[in-house]
Amino acid sequence: MGPHHIAVLGGGLTGLSSAYHLSHRFPSALITLIERSSRVGGWAESERVVLKDPKDGSEASILLEGGPRTLRPSAKSVLELVTRLDLLDSVIAIPGASPASKNKFMQIPGQRGLTSIPTTIMGLLRSPFGSSITKALAKDALTFSNRADLTDESFNAFLCRRFGHEFAETIGSAMVHGIFATDSRKLSVRSAFPVLWEAEEHGWGSVTRGFMRKRNEEDVEQSHYISKPVQKAMEGASVFSFRDGMDTVARAVEGHLSKLKNVKILKNTDITSLGVSITDKSIEITTTSPDLPQLRPTHVVSALPLYALHNILSPNSTLPHLTANPSSTVTVYNLIFRTDTPTPIHPTGFGYLIPRPPGGYTHPEANSEGILGCVFDSCALGAQDHMPGPTRYTKMTVMAGGPYMAGSAYQGGPPALDAVLRALAGHLDWPTVYEPVFSRVRENRECIPVPAPGHLERMAELKRALLGEEWRGRMEIVGAGVGGVSVGDCVEAGRWVGEKWGPSAEQDEDEDEGDDE
Repeated sequence: MGPHHIAVLGGGLTGLSSAYHLSHRFPSALITLIERSSRVGGWAESERVVLKDPKDGSEASILLEGGPRTLRPSAKSVLELVTRLDLLDSVIAIPGASPASKNKFMQIPGQRGLTSIPTTIMGLLRSPFGSSITKALAKDALTFSNRADLTDESFNAFLCRRFGHEFAETIGSAMVHGIFATDSRKLSVRSAFPVLWEAEEHGWGSVTRGFMRKRNEEDVEQSHYISKPVQKAMEGASVFSFRDGMDTVARAVEGHLSKLKNVKILKNTDITSLGVSITDKSIEITTTSPDLPQLRPTHVVSALPLYALHNILSPNSTLPHLTANPSSTVTVYNLIFRTDTPTPIHPTGFGYLIPRPPGGYTHPEANSEGILGCVFDSCALGAQDHMPGPTRYTKMTVMAGGPYMAGSAYQGGPPALDAVLRALAGHLDWPTVYEPVFSRVRENRECIPVPAPGHLERMAELKRALLGEEWRGRMEIVGAGVGGVSVGDCVEAGRWVGEKWGPSAEQDEDEDEGDDE
């Protein structure tokens, strides 16, 4: 017997994916999706701005992203939605051979200009990072297993142990700034980069040997329904996005769900309480919705941040480890410049990251604005923009904050735009500070969960609690706070909810659709 009524808490990409797949897995069950804001999609928020040239009157339409902007072709769950929701015409694939894919940079705190990250043997030999990377790889390849009895550790400690301190403090910390916007010394390597932990095991202690062995072995992947045209579009692609931004998927899923009779979407609705009744053991949810102030679903999927779930649990209901991990806050500076500057705004490439400053995050002498990195959006995603007139624009996105939030740079709020522009002038070696024709500053509060060492064990305990006497397997908790933080990870998590709740109709649906050309 399958569920009769499933409440999905949170309308981000995880919640939307959960509602989508549950609605097909259990077509006779009522699905109620509850979202506190006026829109769904969570941090995937895209916005078009129209710029009018005062001289010739021409108008340009530029797309800006407030959150994630690209995905990798390995995000099979997203490609499945592209197939099922007929979104292929909206896809922009960035070839792996393009400059946007091949050219990536690093900005060393205290120095002016950018340093290219080598991607070829010749580039490695010529790069200032060449010696550091070569020594790091040699250390790992020549060092036998030194993990001892560790069951987890920080990403920084892992890199120091296998590749050396220099590699960990520069390339390692910069990588974590770009993905998690946090301090690599606080991040669980097993949770954040399981492939590295597994490669070390696979390579008898060496990550390098582990990857070399794995390359020659066949990977077994989960089956996803992806049409051949979508597969073809991903051939040779490094990353992909959508012409109207990352919230294209959210809008498409919402549109699909709104047409289904068994799905109800409640926006602008806060959840004030969630728990299990002491008397009859039923699940009880109270909301601010005048239409549905109380719900008694048979099953629940929580796609809320773990701390938010903790805040709504009723006093008689407890779940462990919901407040164990911190979250990163990121300030996003969307910038648009006219391209009639004396020199190019930036080199051709994807963008750059900034490693941890030598003086630390609290009072950094270098990188006092707390900038984590910058994306050259026009280079990779210029196809999102429409510029029919003669005037050309360049869009960039600067990310700041994260581990700098507690430091001097953020006393009184995020750094002012003027300070960020002066920093950019040094990073990009501008002859003067260029002024954008449009800017937007947004602070994304607690937008990226940071799994600390021991996260996997804590989540295993949480899952055991959900199977215990109180919840009896009737609630699942998914999302970036539990698993991976990428868009692909979140959509994938929603794909598998409810698998153990009863008979599924989704497998039959896939068999009926067959292999579309």
